[in-house]
Amino acid sequence: MAQDATQLGQRDQQLSLLDADVHQRWADDEEIVQYLPERYKDDGLVLPALLYRNPGEFLRQDEITEDGGKPGSDLEKIVTDHLDKYDIDYAMLTGNSWFNLAALPNRDYAVELARAYNEWLVNDCLPVDDRFLGSLYIAPKAPEKSADLIREYGDHPQIRQVILPGGAEVPYGRPQYWPIYEAAEAHDLAVAVHPYSEGHGTSNPPTGAGAPNSYIEWHTVLGAYYMGQLASLVTEGVFVEYPDLRFAFIEGGYGWVPHFMWRLDKNWKGLRSQVPWLDEKPSHYIRNNVWFASQPIEEPERTEHHNQILEMMHADETLIYASDYPHWDGDDPSWGLPPMDEEMERAIKAENARELWNLPADPAELGEP
Repeated sequence: MAQDATQLGQRDQQLSLLDADVHQRWADDEEIVQYLPERYKDDGLVLPALLYRNPGEFLRQDEITEDGGKPGSDLEKIVTDHLDKYDIDYAMLTGNSWFNLAALPNRDYAVELARAYNEWLVNDCLPVDDRFLGSLYIAPKAPEKSADLIREYGDHPQIRQVILPGGAEVPYGRPQYWPIYEAAEAHDLAVAVHPYSEGHGTSNPPTGAGAPNSYIEWHTVLGAYYMGQLASLVTEGVFVEYPDLRFAFIEGGYGWVPHFMWRLDKNWKGLRSQVPWLDEKPSHYIRNNVWFASQPIEEPERTEHHNQILEMMHADETLIYASDYPHWDGDDPSWGLPPMDEEMERAIKAENARELWNLPADPAELGEP
């Protein structure tokens, strides 16, 4: 599926920067609650909280709004301080990192929260700027109803992605989730995994060793959680069943990707009888169907080591730029990527994400909702 970066660059030079992870949030819970059905309005937003405290907080204090609101709650400020400042062609809105729908025990409530969020997204967020792209929220514990949500909102021209929280009760390759992938593929939407619910609510511990002690431990091993999800997706045959499905892993790093592909390919050679539906080696499906976001950027001691990681993971096909705005540890577009080959940089900053989300060069060409 992945197209040659040189061909893409020759065909279109208009897109220069796409951001895969911009966190917008509501200024007041009522912005979401107003879209809930009456039976849940008195409950408001009841969501599992992250159990690990970040001593540096999560949000940039310089992005607090003029009226003292939390960073990301003023969409016009996102436009001026981020999109306009860095000439960003498209920005994928990924929402509030505390919206932990996979960690809620009540499936019906989770579905209605997802619908309320999506109503807020399409009514109050996306109209602010045509460069905004939207990530639909769904409730993974209710796959059939989640597929209905995708069918309900998936034709909106700025909706280009369905987002899943990193933590879940069972891995995402299991057939119980396949209605979600069927609906996403049918609506030409990517599916993305983003850290939300690892280790809290009804989710499993965030490491194979159990519950970490501190935020530094939790944050460091997010890539291991993603390895488990990706191994499940590939070996369960999701990309065989849905060959046009495009999948992204956001905010989990990418230095682990070469090791993961090598190890899975090696094991496949000796254990392929367990996965007879895989006609190609596992790395083939990863290179054709999966993308990885750049934030948090890997920072080896020497630049050439980073370039080797890019080469080993075929980053000209698989890596997309993400800022994680307005989190304090985000990667600013002006310095977030280390020096690299010009062709590689063009692919990471724009062309790979354009393919992931199937975007026109001009946001005005997305069409009216």
